[in-house]
Order: sequence, then C-alpha cells, then structure tokens
Amino acid sequence: MAQHTPSLLLMLLLCTLSANASFQPALVLEMAKILLENYCFPENLVGMQEAIQQAIHSGEILQISDKKTLAAVLTVGVQGALNDPRLTVSYEPNFVPVMPPVLPSLPKDQLIRLVRNSVKMDVLENNVGYLRMDRIIGEETAAKLGSLLRDNIWDKLARTSSLIFDLRYSTAGELSGVPFIISFFADPEPLIHIDTVYDRPLNKTRELWTMPSIIGERYGKKKDVIILTSKRTMGAAEAVAYTLKNLKRAITVGERSAGGSVKVQKIRIAKSEFYITVPVARSVSPITGQSWEVSGVSPTINTVAKEAIAKARSLLAIRSAIPKVVQMALQASKVLLTKWADGLYRSVVDFESLASQLTADLQETSGDHRLHVFHCDVEPESLHEIPKIPTAEEVGYMIDALFKIELLPGNVGYLRFDMMVDIEVVRAIGPQLLKLVWSKIVNTDALIIDMRYNSGGYSTAIPLLCTYFFDAKPLIHLYTVFDRTTDTMTEVMTFPNVRGQRYGSSKDLFILTSHMTGSAAEVFTRAMKDLNRSTVVGEPTIGGSLSSGTYQIRDSVLYASIPNQVVLSAITGKMWSFSGVEPHVIAQANDALSVAQRIIAARLLKKEQGN
Repeated sequence: MAQHTPSLLLMLLLCTLSANASFQPALVLEMAKILLENYCFPENLVGMQEAIQQAIHSGEILQISDKKTLAAVLTVGVQGALNDPRLTVSYEPNFVPVMPPVLPSLPKDQLIRLVRNSVKMDVLENNVGYLRMDRIIGEETAAKLGSLLRDNIWDKLARTSSLIFDLRYSTAGELSGVPFIISFFADPEPLIHIDTVYDRPLNKTRELWTMPSIIGERYGKKKDVIILTSKRTMGAAEAVAYTLKNLKRAITVGERSAGGSVKVQKIRIAKSEFYITVPVARSVSPITGQSWEVSGVSPTINTVAKEAIAKARSLLAIRSAIPKVVQMALQASKVLLTKWADGLYRSVVDFESLASQLTADLQETSGDHRLHVFHCDVEPESLHEIPKIPTAEEVGYMIDALFKIELLPGNVGYLRFDMMVDIEVVRAIGPQLLKLVWSKIVNTDALIIDMRYNSGGYSTAIPLLCTYFFDAKPLIHLYTVFDRTTDTMTEVMTFPNVRGQRYGSSKDLFILTSHMTGSAAEVFTRAMKDLNRSTVVGEPTIGGSLSSGTYQIRDSVLYASIPNQVVLSAITGKMWSFSGVEPHVIAQANDALSVAQRIIAARLLKKEQGN
C-alpha cells in the first residue's frame, strides 16, 4: 500500500473542493478521527488530524453545499491520498444498519438450511469431486455442524481422486473458517503458518495456522485440486484461493478475484448522515509477504468464469495421465514419483508443460542431459529411418553439400563435413567420393578434420572413416558398443580392406570441435583421441549419445528420447562419459582452425631444425 504524508492527503482532499460550496469543517475532523482509530494502515495517517486542524484554522477549506457532491469529493480525496479504493464516503439520510446474523447463535435447523444452500457437493465422472462453496463457514459454525459436514461433505470428498473447488460465487464468509479448509488439503504435521491478520480497532495481531486435527477425513496434499474463481469471488474465499495457490497445493482457473478485504466497516461520521466505509483489518501472507486484498487472486489459467469448470475438467483429464507417464519414464523413477506425490507437478497445466517438467526432472535425477520428453500430436518419424541411397544424378550435389575441402599452406589438408553419413550411402557414392574429395587431400603432410558443425548422424560409417587413418595390420579395436535394446556387446574394429589409398598412421591428424559437435561425430573424435591418433583442438563437445530411441509413453501424446547405446573405451573398458570430449588444446571454436595451423607449423619447423 503506498504511503503519503498528511499534508499530501489534505491537499488531495481540498484541491477538489468547489469554490462556491459550504460544509462544516467538523465533518472532516470527525472523518479523520474515524480513520485514525479504525483504518488498518495507521502508519499512513500519522499527523493527519493536526494537519487538517491547521488547514481549517487557516481558512484553506472551501465550501460545498450539496451533500452528495461533498461525499463524492471526499471519497476521491481520501482514496487518492491513501491509494485505497475501499475507502468511500457516502451521504445516506435513510440508512438503516443491517446486522448480519451471528451464525453460531442461530437454531441448528436454520444453520443446516443455510449451509445446504451455500455448500453443494457432487462426484463427477472419473471420480472427480466437485465442491461449490458460496460462503466460507466459520470455525464455530463448523464445530456446531461437525458431524453433518463430515458425513455429507468432507468424508465423501476425501474418497474422490481429484477435486474441483468452485469459489466463483463465494462473496461472503468468515476468516475463521480458512484454517480448517486449508487443513483439509494439508497433512497434520508440520503445521503451516497461512496468514497474519491485524485488527486496527482492537490493535491486535492474530496468526492463522493449519490445524493438527479436523472433523472428518483429510483430502491430503497429494491429489489434484483445482480452484475456480471469478470477478465476484471475495473475502475469505480469496484467502483460501490465495493460500492454496501459493502453497502450490492447487491450480486456480478462471478470472481474477474481486480484491476484497478481511474486514470492512461502514461507520457513521459523528451524528451526521454521512458514513465512511473503512477496511479495519488487513491480511499479510507469510508465504508471499503480500496480500490478496485490493489486487485479488490472479488465476494460474485465465478463462471466463462460465467456462472455468469445463477448463478444469479438461485440465484434470490431462493431469490424470501424469502418474502413468512419470511411472514409465526411466523405468518408473522413484524420484519422479516422489516429486509427483509431493505436489511438485502443480505447475503442469498442459502436455507441453508436462513434457518440459519431465525433461527437467529426468535430466536432474539422472544427471544425463540427453534425456528428453516432448509432446507430439502425430506419431513422430524415426530419427534414424533407413537412409535413402542417392541416384547417380544426386551424388554430385550430395558431395558438394556435405563435404568441403581445401589445401592450406604447408601442404596441409582441410576436410569439413557437417553430418555423419550412413555406411551404405558412403559405399554407394564411394567412387565419386574418392575422386572428388579424398584424392585431393590424401597426399598432404598433415590433415585437419573440421567437426565443429557436425552434430551427429549415423554411426555406421565411423569404423570405416577411422580405418583410413590406421595401417592395414594389425586391426585396431576402436571402441565397444553395448546396445540396451538387444542386450548385446559389440567390439568395433578397423576394416582390413578399404577402397582407395589410406592416409596412414604416421602423419599428423587434427580434429576441430565445438560445443555443437555431438553424437556420432563425438564417437569418432573420442576414439581417435583415446587411441592417440589425433590432436583435438577447440571446445568440449556437447556430450550426446551414439544412438537414441524414441518411445511413446503409454498411449499418450508424449514421447521420450532415450539413449539406448553405451560406448565403452577400447583402452580402459570403461563407459565414455556423456559430458563430452575434452580437447587436447582448448580454444574457442572460431579460433580452432588457426590454432591447429600454428601447431602444425611449429611441428614442421621443429622437424626441419632437427634434420
């Protein structure tokens, strides 16, 4: 709430007064006195009465004769000064105060009738509970009707699988009932501090906590709860919605609530026919440090009030799939199930947000950033479908598109290719590849293979590519692959024979990497590094997987991309980490080529000096 000085309050009050009117200064003094004694933000009013008294004596207050105009002007002044739209001044010569009935004092049959008119309960399809509460029942009333509420509402609701809590029409109620409702959706321990209420006339502060025991069976904190709100939702109902939302215990659907007050009183100004409506108590949430008063409760999902129940049912249908999806992900990860049980999936409102949450949690719990869950309405095509063998007309275009070669100074070859091609495709285009690419770099004194932009592709041609950089004998064990889908272990070796000329095992070979280098490109780089056949220059690689399978999660529209092959080092026999390949020489990707050239030049110079 914005604070203003008393003189600013006075100026805002007075500057709007007409120069042709008359009124009694005592009215303003009495109004100031009421505010000082009752307004729930007394710190904003320090010195106000003295400032008004001085202004009256100095003759600054002008005259207004029309009493309704005066009331409107005073309302504008006090609201503007204190930035509080709840403060209103009215002229009501025929006002008759109506005291609301003190509910606990009513006969039991009247109480029962009132509760039945304001609380409705039903069980919808798929065991979804529906609770409409148009009035928040206070603590004393709830105690008086305990068995009735327990048998007809709470215990029946407790047996439902999820709940729609309809507060769209709740415009009245008692704040003392809020702790019981919040407790219904919480565990007995630990107790939760849910609100702090300051009452200005009593000058007392009261803390509201959940209750260690309640009448009836608790709903608990695990099952889904969706709260419906509208522009009419006010007062204690806002306290319920605000608290459950910020405890992340419920999802709110509908419209922003009214922004009411904990307690408002209409107070007669002295013996006049003017009244001032004043918020006399204020609420501060210990969860947020703020309040639902004035600003209201903003819904998690915005929709017009009349469509809120349909939106809630649709949302529950989506969320009902979460436990099954979580259970399937990573072979029913206990960590994910625990997160679901603890209500940490409350923010999930559609399949996209569910996929994002699952991806984050799977990566966090496994430490493997390669795990990915995505939403797709149409079954996705396989990421590694059977490769298409190019026609004779397509070969030339394909080679130009995939491979870039250059002869650098010092008879250094440069080969860049941005995708690992399937071995059957390589065999199909072999003759043209040897003629147009390989023959131009095979006789260089050193070779730079640029993998900085190669994010992967097919792994089948990796052993063939490696073979060109080793001698025919002996065959070299490159790495071992464990395939999870078939539970088979395969040692990957160099080939005894290849088409064309080998580069051999003695000439310098450099591989350039970046944070984009991934999957099969990483496996090639890692194998050549492990076998001390190349110098790797650039950035650590992405840490991808040799092969990932795409699996539909049950019969949902969610799919999981899961690495299904493990690569073991030929040197150590240990699994390669998915943290990527660490270069021998760390350099920014943009500088990697020039760094490699400088190293080659230095090595050539050293050889010449040695000779």
